[in-house]
Amino acid sequence: MKLYSLSVFYKAESKVGLLKTAQDVSSFSFFQRSSVQEFMTFTSQMIVERSAKGSRASVKEQEYLCHVYVRNDSLAGVVIADSEYPSRVAFSLLEKVLDEFSKEVDRIEWPVGSPETICFTKLGDYLSRYQNPREADPMSKVQAELDETKIILHNTMESLLERGEKLDDLVSKSEVLGVQSKAFYKTARKQNSCCAIM
Repeated sequence: MKLYSLSVFYKAESKVGLLKTAQDVSSFSFFQRSSVQEFMTFTSQMIVERSAKGSRASVKEQEYLCHVYVRNDSLAGVVIADSEYPSRVAFSLLEKVLDEFSKEVDRIEWPVGSPETICFTKLGDYLSRYQNPREADPMSKVQAELDETKIILHNTMESLLERGEKLDDLVSKSEVLGVQSKAFYKTARKQNSCCAIM
């Protein structure tokens, strides 16, 4: 999972202006980096132009996803990530960045601002902090832990069967299961094996 770009724009009626951007192009070859940066800025700007105020959208281009959030006050943000990066985390990042940007940068500067004139240095920090969505977003971390638990439980059941133990033997030897439960298991097993043969 990788974040490549995080940008803030102002969507005026006639044009979209870039206010600030942070990009991580370290995974591209040295000679491609400037072209990749220009292409990401161009793509982000085009997506904001074609998005309505008060909307959120994700646009897929090859193995990349561009997540855009255009607020009603004409402030917009775009995240470019690989297709594995969770959309929920990307939109959470955009919301945080735009809220913080609107608090720190005076609204009067938005229509006339540019990356050189706007003083907002936190984009790079956000871009690096959100590279690992599990660390940046508590819900993703919990989900990853749950997924890990499922895998461990699945592996434990497989390891029981790999050691030569059969579930039928475990049921018949069990002191916890009553006679009725054992009979139910045997009946269910016979019915399921009958259907498996067909």
